[in-house]
Amino acid sequence: MKKPPLIWTNILLFAITFLGAAILVPWYGITYGYGIAEWVAFVALAFASGLSITAGYHRLWSHRTYKSHWSMRLLFALGGALALQNSALHWSSDHRIHHKHVDDNDKDPYSANMGFWYSHIGWMLREYQAQRYHDYKNVRDLQNDKIVMWQHKHYLSLMLIMNIGLPALLGWLNGDIWAMLLMAGLLRLVVVHHCTFFINSLAHIWGKQPYTDKNTARDNGILAVFTYGEGYHNFHHIFENDYRNGIHWWQYDPTKWLINMMAWTGLATQLRVTPQERIERAKLQMQLTRTRNKVEHLANGEEILEKLHDEYELLKTHISDYYQAHKELLDAKRQKLTHNQLMLRVEQLKQDLLMRKRNWKLLTANYA
Repeated sequence: MKKPPLIWTNILLFAITFLGAAILVPWYGITYGYGIAEWVAFVALAFASGLSITAGYHRLWSHRTYKSHWSMRLLFALGGALALQNSALHWSSDHRIHHKHVDDNDKDPYSANMGFWYSHIGWMLREYQAQRYHDYKNVRDLQNDKIVMWQHKHYLSLMLIMNIGLPALLGWLNGDIWAMLLMAGLLRLVVVHHCTFFINSLAHIWGKQPYTDKNTARDNGILAVFTYGEGYHNFHHIFENDYRNGIHWWQYDPTKWLINMMAWTGLATQLRVTPQERIERAKLQMQLTRTRNKVEHLANGEEILEKLHDEYELLKTHISDYYQAHKELLDAKRQKLTHNQLMLRVEQLKQDLLMRKRNWKLLTANYA
């Protein structure tokens, strides 16, 4: 089968920047050395560009998980140009197609089923889906955002200013333009590129699937460290409209923390959160599926499956009862109604639910 035409602009961009980072950056460091200012700028601009992709391109514009003040949208637009991953309009269009057709080799722009190389970078090296470069029907809502369209129109100029002009200015202020261009410009760009690309490649290969096995997306706490919190990808693919990826306090998700800080200061509003009941149900369904697959071939498989399904239905009912009562309690508090008895009921249902969860854990642990 004839392969699509090569996109030489992208090939040269990735090849030259990677070779420059691998050869020029260490050579300059050995020959002349880097100061603390270059390292600080490297880290600062890496987070500025990376978070502009995750909090801006991804969670704000692609998934509309919250609304943001124009000042933050402007910073995300500039940071997105610094990240050099195309305009927010184009990036969001690709990403929405990815979610709609995940793992479909013909429609998903970076389908993981095509292999690591393809999903990591190969999909950008050939015109596999040429229509993506001019068909923006799936991001009509973003075309009403003046900042998105301003960035899309002036993307090339903004990209040059942010990736060459800004590091050069910092280098001039610090007294070493070349050192800053290499560290805060070149090395930072390559590192952020491949850390972001890991979301499309490694996050669909390496990790666990606690919420769904309907697609290849995985949860991986290690990847979250390198992807500004985007490593909890299995959660994201089933609950894509949640502004969080790491839903637990201990999960590393600086993008979530940034959005929370924006909300506390009034720069972000209408943060969308998946109801906890839906999350619990998804986890429970996956636990049932995994355990069922392990026991159905056993000699007493039918007996075990019957017991398993009975416990599953009981736990599912307890989950529904608890969260329904919890919702009624919150409504009563909001309306300033007497809710003492309701509080006692919620507490009792909570204890019952915890007991059922312990029973379920013991039952499934026997076949782990």
